Amino acid sequence: MLCNCDSSGKNDKVEQLADKFGWNRARGEASLSDVHRSIAVRRSGSTWRRAAAFVGPGYLVAVGYMDPGNWATSLAGGSKFGYTLLVVALVSNIMAIVLQSLCARLAIASGRDLAQACRDAFPKPVAFALWMLAEIAIIATDIAEVIGTAIGLNLIFGIPLELGVIITALDVFLILYLQKLGFRWIEALIITLLGVIAVCFAVQIALADPDWGAVILGFAPTTEIVTNPEMLYLALGILGATVMPHNLYLHSGIVQTRAYGHTLPEKREALKFATIDSTVALMFALLINASILILAAATFNVTGQTEVAELGEAHSLLAPLLGLAIAPTLFGIALLCCGINSTVTATLAGQIVMEGFLEIRLPPWMRRLITRAIAIVPAAIVTIWYGESGTAQLLILTQVVLSLQLSFAVFPLVMFTADKAKMGALVAPRWLVVFASVIAVVIAGLNVKLLFDFVTG
Repeated sequence: MLCNCDSSGKNDKVEQLADKFGWNRARGEASLSDVHRSIAVRRSGSTWRRAAAFVGPGYLVAVGYMDPGNWATSLAGGSKFGYTLLVVALVSNIMAIVLQSLCARLAIASGRDLAQACRDAFPKPVAFALWMLAEIAIIATDIAEVIGTAIGLNLIFGIPLELGVIITALDVFLILYLQKLGFRWIEALIITLLGVIAVCFAVQIALADPDWGAVILGFAPTTEIVTNPEMLYLALGILGATVMPHNLYLHSGIVQTRAYGHTLPEKREALKFATIDSTVALMFALLINASILILAAATFNVTGQTEVAELGEAHSLLAPLLGLAIAPTLFGIALLCCGINSTVTATLAGQIVMEGFLEIRLPPWMRRLITRAIAIVPAAIVTIWYGESGTAQLLILTQVVLSLQLSFAVFPLVMFTADKAKMGALVAPRWLVVFASVIAVVIAGLNVKLLFDFVTG
């Protein structure tokens, strides 16, 4: 793990000290080394059986596209503007599919995750700045998860928000237990909870009975999204909640849990199956994201309640509007499942970012507690001081912060996957590089527009 030293036992003592305190330098190791290439891939058999080995990472990535922060922005967008912002969810999902496919390509072609590739390519000050921005994105994500999970606990069990925020720190034990069982168990939990979320929303959408003609029109683009500052703010919030910076680091790390071989044909097949996995999973994420917005539009916007952005308020209004007492319970269950799912993926992303950029490996429990402690402080302050209304605003703000951080992960990703020296035969084709570059420029341009509107009021 550490470099071999010919000098005195000084470095050995450093290593012993590091082990004593539970951290060490991770030089030359893959991120998440305890599960790196731990899942066997069949070399023979049917295509379906070989592809099955790659099912999983895409769904861990998809979790980040439907976290509690996304709920706040989608509820606000659906209640205020009806079905208009569905096109933003669609465009964001297309961007996500392209960018996540590049993450898989980078990992499989180079054997490096995005954090490691940034550390290798850029001077130390630049790499350190990118690490700080990635950590800010993860903290913003974690704040959304803290609030969402606490609200879910409050809605289902009546636990006060202040206490729920503290309870969320205990999720570290769930993650530790699953990691001991194996990475496939983590994937199984994620997929199971995603299934629960899908069922909850299917029932609620059926009860809401939306105007499907208006839903279809909502997927058509309109210039009002750019010209209306309030709509643009929510659109960027949806973008930030959909294409999330930490997901790019996460995917490029967890794809390498598969033992797909080292030859070019094996890597090509791995890239194909990994891309299929992430694309299907992200289409599922689009289904959930669109369902949240459609539910808000069909229940709140049509009844004139255009200012619903608080998860607790949405929960209390569902029963009288849908006419069934189980609707709010389903909403709370889905929210809690989203919060639990997101905590797992944020922890893994945090490990990959820290190990990749800084070559420092922390035990999962320590990494989780540090990240969660940083997130709990602002979440607890806002919850205690402002109550539910403050948490709603904080949720939307975290998603806009994520959107502003996104370019600092997207541009290096596009640059690396277009570099034949790094990627070899699996370098991204020119059309894909052009498409991804347009996405990167659009994201950066929207962020500049957001900042301009914010500064000028």
